[in-house]
Amino acid sequence: MATKIRLQRQGRKRRPLFHIVVADSRAPRDGKYIERLGLYNPNTNPATIDLNFERSLHWLQVGAQPSDTAKAILSYKGVLHKDFLINGVKKGAHTIEQAEEKFNAWLETKENKISSKVDNLASASDAKAKANLEREIKMKAAIAAKILAKNSPLAEEVAENEDVQETSDETENESANEVTEETTEVVAETETATEDVAETVVESEAPVEAEAATEEATEETPAQDA
Repeated sequence: MATKIRLQRQGRKRRPLFHIVVADSRAPRDGKYIERLGLYNPNTNPATIDLNFERSLHWLQVGAQPSDTAKAILSYKGVLHKDFLINGVKKGAHTIEQAEEKFNAWLETKENKISSKVDNLASASDAKAKANLEREIKMKAAIAAKILAKNSPLAEEVAENEDVQETSDETENESANEVTEETTEVVAETETATEDVAETVVESEAPVEAEAATEEATEETPAQDA
């Protein structure tokens, strides 16, 4: 029976969690499995890997083929490197003691890299939190300064002066409007008086024209009699 080391998906939507299992290569991905080797959680940084090292190495030794992701996990945890060293011992390339020494040196280097990465991530997180705290303090200080400036006596005097200026402007506008209305009324009265005078002149000119016509008629009558 061909066996594979692969991942079996668990968890909820967009928050996957994977079991590392040994299963028949013909079985579906999330179907039955032979043995569970560990857990892989990609939602953390760095990813959380809980792996049974000895059983994983055993299944590699008996011919189980890892999938691409499982192979990367096994390489990260050193299982593939240990399998390579054991195969070298079988071929006589080195002794078991030399293999153990080489693996311990590799494991120490790997742990140093992982701890360095964790420290860098922690320092970056602390720096980000510190920057956010400083920005928040500055924002609060700026808001407090604005409130203090708004409530200070000088600000109140400025506001009172602005109110007085606005009141003065409104009074001037009202006076100007009143003067304009009075001027309009005087002009209207003057036009009315002018119209009355014009009518009086017209009425006085009418009798004069009538008398002139009578005189002309009187002068023409003696001339006809003669």
